[in-house]
Amino acid sequence: MNAAVVQRPSVKAVFASKPSAKRTSVRSAVRAAATEVKRADVPLELEEIGLPMNTFNPKKPFTGKIKSVERIVGPNATGETCHIIIETNGDIPFVEGQSYGVIPPGTKVNSKGKEVPHGTRLYSIASTRYGDSFDGQTASLCVRRATYWCPELGKEDAAKKGICSNFLCDATPGTEITMTGPTGKVLLLPEDPNAVVIMVATGTGIAPFRTFWRRMFMENVPNYKFTGLAWLFMGVANSDAKLYDDEIQSIAATYPDQFRIDYALSREQTNKSGGKMYIQDKVEEYADEIFDLMKNGAHMYFCGLKGMMPGILEMLERVATEKGLNWSEFYEGLKHNNQVHVEVY
Repeated sequence: MNAAVVQRPSVKAVFASKPSAKRTSVRSAVRAAATEVKRADVPLELEEIGLPMNTFNPKKPFTGKIKSVERIVGPNATGETCHIIIETNGDIPFVEGQSYGVIPPGTKVNSKGKEVPHGTRLYSIASTRYGDSFDGQTASLCVRRATYWCPELGKEDAAKKGICSNFLCDATPGTEITMTGPTGKVLLLPEDPNAVVIMVATGTGIAPFRTFWRRMFMENVPNYKFTGLAWLFMGVANSDAKLYDDEIQSIAATYPDQFRIDYALSREQTNKSGGKMYIQDKVEEYADEIFDLMKNGAHMYFCGLKGMMPGILEMLERVATEKGLNWSEFYEGLKHNNQVHVEVY
């Protein structure tokens, strides 16, 4: 990474720039109530695993066990999202930003009329390699229960519900889970611990970013001391749909100069035009700072439903044009420098 990024003469000002007085007071109150984050010691032999890739596959899967399933959204959230901890005994190691495959139990009939096992569903891992207990014995997933509302029936059609997500959200401790992986190279953290990391997530797309902030701020890893800046943009429908907010606010309170969170709450906030506040609208509020950071080597990550990307890219192109930049050249340069990381589903 170039010297401009290392020196970063004005970047820290970004984290305090342009908040309204109301916003500042709210943040201060939240931070005052948040619990201070203390770094946990971890088994450092997991720093030597390299980049595991497809250790297990559908023909040779791994069998884990469900340790716990917890609903992590409030009563007024749109849908149900669960945090699922899986006992792995450290036998299917991974690094931050990777995914596991899950093969739900049961069979289906394929297009040739043959009964076959269900296919593999990919889920971004929501814990670091050390797991939520910091001992390397578990891994976590963030799963939204997939349901289908049938307008003709006037209710949910159980026959069309998501097979794997419902299996996971309904699982009880001790339930066996068939897994593949790990897989994924797109969302890996930058090697430079002084990097600026901008994370843009919708819904359960927050999962890989939870692995980032836990590694950056919650674990005591001598060979990875994060000295950079982490900025999270999170898009959900309303306050009850926020995911891991207690953890986020505790980190923001403990590391106010290194971590920032900005929410886009589409059913509670309005954008500058008076419409619903979507993730691209919230990012646009800080377009000047973000473009300056990207010009100086920052990494920008996107994870969530694929429908998020057209609006974000259209916004970025419009802002770039207003700044007199050739968007195509600018964006290609970012991709060439491996500064843009996109994983949508």
